[in-house]
Amino acid sequence: MNEQIRAREVRLIAEDGTQMGIVPSREALRIARERDLDLIEVAPQAQPPVCRIMDYGKHKYTLARRDREARKRQKATEVRLLRLNPHIGEHDLQVKLRKLRELLGEGNKVRLNLRFRGAWIRHPELGHQLFERIVKEVSDIANPEGTTRREGRMMNLLLSPKPGLKPPPKETTEGKGEKEREEKPRAAAEQPAAPPKPEAPEKKEDVKQEPIPKQVLQAADPEDSGEAG
Repeated sequence: MNEQIRAREVRLIAEDGTQMGIVPSREALRIARERDLDLIEVAPQAQPPVCRIMDYGKHKYTLARRDREARKRQKATEVRLLRLNPHIGEHDLQVKLRKLRELLGEGNKVRLNLRFRGAWIRHPELGHQLFERIVKEVSDIANPEGTTRREGRMMNLLLSPKPGLKPPPKETTEGKGEKEREEKPRAAAEQPAAPPKPEAPEKKEDVKQEPIPKQVLQAADPEDSGEAG
């Protein structure tokens, strides 16, 4: 940049991208100084070298910010392992496919690992058919890397996510709580109404009996009244 440029002539580009032709390097530096900018060599291998007039400090800051954003978006690719067997049932296969989609959606490569046990080693075509079906099921989000490899009783195939595949959004705790609150009234509405409870029989009021006076009891007793015998 500036005085460090050793070429006698340069192909000059203005700060707005305008082509200014081939000029002596000293003339190009003078033009840059008059505009309070820097002369930057952007293509040193060209004949003559290409230089551009720009604000080097601003340009350096823009490049640094771009690198930081690229590092944030960049994620180390992991190779995950998914084990299978040639006689897997349909239900278990669907579970494996859901797990495979989840791993691929996170940006991971997935190695399908199929192991032949016992007499199943005599039927390698079952492994090829299973891999072909899996590749077809996830063809919208993944591509196979290479072909199926067989090593003894093992058969392997590597799947990688398609470029530009965005990972599924993670469900936050707040969103999960709102979803549960929405599902509770819906579940309550779908439940059948409970039958009405039978009415409890009315309780009879207890009638309080007043105590009978002692004089009345003595009058009712024949022995005490003298009428007996």
